[in-house]
Amino acid sequence: MDFVRLWLGLLLPLGGALDFGYHHQEEMEAFLKNVARNYSSITRLHSVGKSVKGRNLWVLVVGRFPKEHRIGIPEFKYVANMHGDETVGRELLLHLIEHLITNDGKDLEITNLINSTRIHFMPSMNPDGFEAVIKPDCFYSNGRENTNFYDLNRNFPDAFEFNNVSRQPETVAIMEWLKTETFVLSANLHGGALVASYPFDNGVPATGTSHSRSLTPDDDVFQYLAHTYASRNPTMKKGDQCKNKMNFPNGITNGYSWYPLKGGMQDYNYVWAQCFEITLELSCCKYPHEEKLPFFWNKNKASLIEYIKQVHLGVKGQVFDQNGNPLPNVIVEVQDRKHICPYRTNKFGEYYLLLLPGSYVINVTVPGHNPYLTKVVIPEKSQNFSALKKDILLPFRGQLDSIPVSNPSCPKIPLYSDLPSHSAATKPGLFLFLVTVFHMFVK
Repeated sequence: MDFVRLWLGLLLPLGGALDFGYHHQEEMEAFLKNVARNYSSITRLHSVGKSVKGRNLWVLVVGRFPKEHRIGIPEFKYVANMHGDETVGRELLLHLIEHLITNDGKDLEITNLINSTRIHFMPSMNPDGFEAVIKPDCFYSNGRENTNFYDLNRNFPDAFEFNNVSRQPETVAIMEWLKTETFVLSANLHGGALVASYPFDNGVPATGTSHSRSLTPDDDVFQYLAHTYASRNPTMKKGDQCKNKMNFPNGITNGYSWYPLKGGMQDYNYVWAQCFEITLELSCCKYPHEEKLPFFWNKNKASLIEYIKQVHLGVKGQVFDQNGNPLPNVIVEVQDRKHICPYRTNKFGEYYLLLLPGSYVINVTVPGHNPYLTKVVIPEKSQNFSALKKDILLPFRGQLDSIPVSNPSCPKIPLYSDLPSHSAATKPGLFLFLVTVFHMFVK
């Protein structure tokens, strides 16, 4: 181990800045623990599980209320280093953490972001893979998989076909973690290409595979999210910077259009965790020389921050009965974009729907009762670090005994295998391009 670098990590943030180099597990832990100790009012460090070799899967939470859930404060997450040999994202998240904590109270945008969002950082989902890389390589190394030689981004349940692989400890830890928070928006960071990829990664004809794509009911939002990230990265947005790779117009792609992938994490997040996730491929070289890291930070810093802000798109609120009791597990979805696993309120009766500006009808469904419809209009310019707030008072008296105490889990089976039609998923939103142009001018 480089003890000089570890010593510098222990000093941060009391004296020096985080260096641009690769930080192995001990160094990364020292940095995260030091941040949590010295910025305890806006950070919390915890582990959500362990790798095959027993290394902690650390998560640092940044926000004005990092230790507790607050009503109306959306949860955002970044996950990196799923493939141990794809290293740029791991280092970028450490530098993003440093940037946020050291600019709180100094930079208005950063301060507002910390005040209005709980941001969860997992710098390394595959620490064993990272430590296993002996000779870094641009294209592939034995650190890609975990210690049991499983690709973690092929290890999740799949909504389209059976994925009968042995579920790995790292994967199980992520799946359990997703149950503990109401994550709204997410991204996982990779390397080996330069593109923002959005769901679905797998598909069936009903989601558009006959047209070489697989689109979600929220395709307009996903294209917008991918474009938000790519458009602020001057290299990524060109779409053709990696030799011998595909060209990606405007630096974005539908995952299935690029190549089908079974058991991917972004599809799992969207289907089973109610969390919109995209995949960010940040470097043509999977494990570039560390002197290139400042270049990647400068190209991605604005995108990383702007993407977090998108957690405040659309509409949010709580669902109550006539006595003012918040109602958990109530289905709350836009009428024409139902999810294969219905999106429900959490235990506090909260819901979050990421939507672009426009007029929508929200369908609120309680078991045993007729649907309750309400109209919302998302304004062209979103409120300052807040989605449109729309609480919903249902015309029922007293607590609804028919609503279960815990969220009923959607079965982990290929849910889309027998889907006869999915019209919203096969038609990209025409509104996207107008909104994108507007977004570029008002930000």
